[in-house]
Amino acid sequence: MSDQKVEQQWETPSYEEIPEITKGHVAALETSDADEVWCLAGMHHIVIRTIGRKSGTEHKIALPTWNDPEGNRIVAGSFAGHEKHPAWFLNLRDRKEPEVLCRVQGKQFWSVPEILEGDEHRRIWDLFVQDRAWYTDYQAKTDRQIPLVRFPETRPV
Repeated sequence: MSDQKVEQQWETPSYEEIPEITKGHVAALETSDADEVWCLAGMHHIVIRTIGRKSGTEHKIALPTWNDPEGNRIVAGSFAGHEKHPAWFLNLRDRKEPEVLCRVQGKQFWSVPEILEGDEHRRIWDLFVQDRAWYTDYQAKTDRQIPLVRFPETRPV
């Protein structure tokens, strides 16, 4: 596995700025496969498509990924330490269909995401924060456990 350690060299955006930044990032990712678009701040990204649990409409979110020891993409639902889970996570957690459509640099795939819990969450969290230490700061800001979601490539599009 390649070195995934990243030092935070940016200021965390405000909770209000995050949705706007994300919209622009999704738009860029959907029009390019360039490394500078898909690998920001040393982190590879994934675009996941969720269906709103209340609205029923499609939403797309761009999120940084980290690979677990088995090579699966892991995403943290940190929302920068906000007191509430991010909407994408709630839509994913409450989804009616098991699969979600994902896009990474150069390909799309279907995934049956796994929300990590218990010992598996602890195991992956401990490894994850060795490479992405600022997530410990995010966790310290909130009483909720920051969820970790595994996105295996279940089948091609």
